[in-house]
Amino acid sequence: MVAIYFVVWWLCLFLVLPFKVRNQVDAGEVFKGSEPGAPAVLRLWPKLLVTTLLAGVVTAFLFWGLSNPVLREYWR
Repeated sequence: MVAIYFVVWWLCLFLVLPFKVRNQVDAGEVFKGSEPGAPAVLRLWPKLLVTTLLAGVVTAFLFWGLSNPVLREYWR
């Protein structure tokens, strides 16, 4: 169960990472020696929180679907 949550968490992280990202060019402050397409502000903690909550919901839905007798009969 933990391994499945771990895999779902990483998939959700890659899904959540691109949202609300402004690169340095859009923000108008490119730091010397850095990639202009890099994020201007990293806001990683809110994304980790959203990822954890989303992964919990997806994992719960996945386990519900795998244990539901109606769906198990359908998948046979």
